Amino acid sequence: MKYFLVLSIFLVGCSTTAVPVKRTFPAADPMMFEPAVPLKQLPPDTKDLDQLITNSVENFGEYRKLVKRLEMWQEWYTKQKENFDRVQ
Repeated sequence: MKYFLVLSIFLVGCSTTAVPVKRTFPAADPMMFEPAVPLKQLPPDTKDLDQLITNSVENFGEYRKLVKRLEMWQEWYTKQKENFDRVQ
């Protein structure tokens, strides 16, 4: 009977002990900290339309990459925040 009493006190004591859990938000994707590629510039005296169009297309491509990076970041952040808040 003494063993049963000691065992029940031990089990009840362990079950009421709260263990603190530290919650941290996930780390950001390292890709988001890479600096943007500077856009290519033409010399002011350029009169060749071919160079102007080529430069514009390349710069627009770089712009679209940055837009995609931003969209990916926003999607990642939104999903991570939802998961983080759902756990609470």
